[in-house]
Amino acid sequence: MPTAINIRPTRLEYIRTKRRILIAKKGLRLLKLKRQALILEFFNTSKTAAALRSGLQAELLKGYESIRMAEMLAGSMRLENEAMKIPQLSNLQIMSKNVMGVRIPKLEGGARQQLLTEHLLELPTSINEAIKSFQEVHRIVLDVAEKETALRKLLYEIEKTKRKSNAIENVFIPRLQAAVKFITFRLDEMERDTFIMLKTVKRKMGEREQAASLEEAKGEEIIAE
Repeated sequence: MPTAINIRPTRLEYIRTKRRILIAKKGLRLLKLKRQALILEFFNTSKTAAALRSGLQAELLKGYESIRMAEMLAGSMRLENEAMKIPQLSNLQIMSKNVMGVRIPKLEGGARQQLLTEHLLELPTSINEAIKSFQEVHRIVLDVAEKETALRKLLYEIEKTKRKSNAIENVFIPRLQAAVKFITFRLDEMERDTFIMLKTVKRKMGEREQAASLEEAKGEEIIAE
């Protein structure tokens, strides 16, 4: 029997092992609930990411069309010059939110709305529309990057939780149950040995008492003669 060599067959060890089994089963239930919640979050995020990717493709087509129109109406040189004047993004910060113990990245910052609005007022309508289209592309790209990273982290946590629950269910709990069986077997064996020993002692004491009674009876007969 595995691990039997390291098990002390005592009542206290039996109680401790039974308690560990209860705790392990409770932990296993919690891990399975966590995995279910993570899978649900994964599918919800996956649907959102798929919708964003679809929207990104449509927005890119719209953006390329607006660039083509701007080149036709304002000229490629004017378009390139105005592109160089677009205000730079402010600092982009990566924050995080907690989903069932998983740190999901959340992008914040990257704003240039006020400066860009002032810049757009000075531009031809065709270039204005092109900039707005690619501004929307930029926003969607950040959202897609956020969701894709979240999907990878969720998938990793799902696999890790699955490995933990499998180890507890298929290895840890069976070992504890085997230990309980071993302790029970040894305690029963010790109880049987104790019972047999007590019976032997009782029998020998009975034999001694009987022998003593016979000796006493013989002594009384000798005295009587």
